[in-house]
Amino acid sequence: METTLLGRLRHRLATDAVSRPKPKDIIRALADDNQAPPDHAGLRDLAESVAPDLTGAGRLQAFLDDPDVTDVVVNGPRRVWVDRGNGLEQTSTVFGSSDELRELAVRLAAAAGRRLDSACPYVDVRLEDGTRLHAILPPLASNGPYVSLRTHRQRAFRLDELVENDTIDPDAHQLLRRIVSARLAFLITGGTGTGKTTLMNSMLSLVPPRERIIVVEDSRELAPTHPHVLSLQSRLTNVEGRGRVDLAALVRQALRMRPDRIIVGECRGVEVTELLSALNTGHEGGAGTLHCNTAADVPARLEALALPGGVPRPGLHAQIASALRVIVHLGRHGSGRRVEQISLIQRRESELEVTDAYAFGRRRPAWTQLQRMLRERDA
Repeated sequence: METTLLGRLRHRLATDAVSRPKPKDIIRALADDNQAPPDHAGLRDLAESVAPDLTGAGRLQAFLDDPDVTDVVVNGPRRVWVDRGNGLEQTSTVFGSSDELRELAVRLAAAAGRRLDSACPYVDVRLEDGTRLHAILPPLASNGPYVSLRTHRQRAFRLDELVENDTIDPDAHQLLRRIVSARLAFLITGGTGTGKTTLMNSMLSLVPPRERIIVVEDSRELAPTHPHVLSLQSRLTNVEGRGRVDLAALVRQALRMRPDRIIVGECRGVEVTELLSALNTGHEGGAGTLHCNTAADVPARLEALALPGGVPRPGLHAQIASALRVIVHLGRHGSGRRVEQISLIQRRESELEVTDAYAFGRRRPAWTQLQRMLRERDA
């Protein structure tokens, strides 16, 4: 279909204040544009052919509707890749031109209330259905535009479902349940796309319903199956450069909201010090996610995030050792993702040490210590 026609239809629908056009709206716009075929069947077919490019994510919508797809990445108009849990695989879907792809990205951003143009050439925003959109335009994207979409599933997986799809084994399943029950603070770590959010949702769904969970995130992703979850989302500056609310500020606000557990969706900066402070003031059972290659990298990653905030290294180590207990590390294997390590973090003299309690289906050196911690909390 001609892009010019699509452009005119979008303009007409926008003029009529139709944000989510239905088939009848598209048919009316075609008729107003003098593009309506004389017969009913032809009009219906034409409306159906243009509808995907006027609603949702256009030709990418089918991937977002696929329950197996977690990510859709577009590396310019001729290369569309998807991740169905086995790593990225290229599809046969292509766009007619860079302008067509740009129009889609701009439309999706506008639907979420954000600007994407030459003055604001990138955007990171949550769409109405929960999908996370990141887009960046040329010339910053040399062969772009580049578009990344991360799907949002409305239902959190149960831990036993993660056992069925080989993300966790039965022994790890029982350990994770006991960690939540014991209110041990934990971090879920791993690389991009390893399933950190999925596992966090599953573990938080095990929290007793009488407890109040407050989740702090840059962009809302966590949606555990739990009756008492409050989500706080950071805010960027407006066009005047004002109004920014960062994660650190939201963690401070969460402390005043009578939380039983505070969760930071993804620790990316100095807000990690606020989380550590919260966990050190009687708020047990808190958690967060963190990008790491291995569980052993956690101390260095926390230092890299927290030290620029002015916290002395010895003081930071003391906070980490008293606040955090368990690291659950995810990685990729063969045809999917799985929990590779469950480790303890503790202070040894002046340094932090990470010791595996369970890894690759086997008990490791810190197993006895983890079992003792769980028994002490009747878990």
